[in-house]
Amino acid sequence: MARKLAAGNWKMNGTRASLAEAKALADAFPTPSVDIVLCPPTTLVASMATALQGTAVATGGQDCHQNVSGAHTGDTSAELLVDAGASHVILGHSERRADHGETDALVRAKTEAAVAAGLIAVVCVGETLAEREAGETLAVVRAQLQGSLPDAIDAAKIVIAYEPVWAIGTGKVPTLEQIGEVHTDMRAALSDRYGQDAQSLPLLYGGSVKPSNAADIFAVADVDGALVGGASLKAADFSGIVAALQEA
Repeated sequence: MARKLAAGNWKMNGTRASLAEAKALADAFPTPSVDIVLCPPTTLVASMATALQGTAVATGGQDCHQNVSGAHTGDTSAELLVDAGASHVILGHSERRADHGETDALVRAKTEAAVAAGLIAVVCVGETLAEREAGETLAVVRAQLQGSLPDAIDAAKIVIAYEPVWAIGTGKVPTLEQIGEVHTDMRAALSDRYGQDAQSLPLLYGGSVKPSNAADIFAVADVDGALVGGASLKAADFSGIVAALQEA
């Protein structure tokens, strides 16, 4: 069975004052039955990791460079994230793919770098609205999985997050049947490639997840948690999602 994970992606939001929200979340779940991680902007990774030390809430980054070090101004390596106290990193998010032209091959290289440094890589896949309307969803997601993941994996170091691009931050959510179809197909594709190890890979859903719809989403087969954007910025909102995952 895959472990359950509630991951929060703060994106380009949050200042040091926002650490109070992270602490409030940790206080609300001193001994959770699921994994919890918050991924703030790079400027907050070290301070959040310090603030959450000794709690059950982990800290992650939102991206990493594929190289260990070097002349890469403005970039952050996986090793630097580990040094700052991170245990996870989000890779291949659709906003990175769109805004920075990240390809599957680059995401794969970053994933290999993250795992080598000891991080848990949360690898994102998902189709655009045009691809969904053209009936290409499963083919697109399968191709992204094939290109973005290494040929050999450590199931304890990889998480997959399915985020339909058209549902991120829009308030639009796929039907439960659509979510289930993609997650079932992802599990099948991963099983074909990695065998039994694929059964323990957590498959997260992301895209306009909130406390009001979380329980229904987590009841879908092969949904092992969520990658949450806006609703993870406030402890009160994210707590409802974490609670729903614990009860699933």
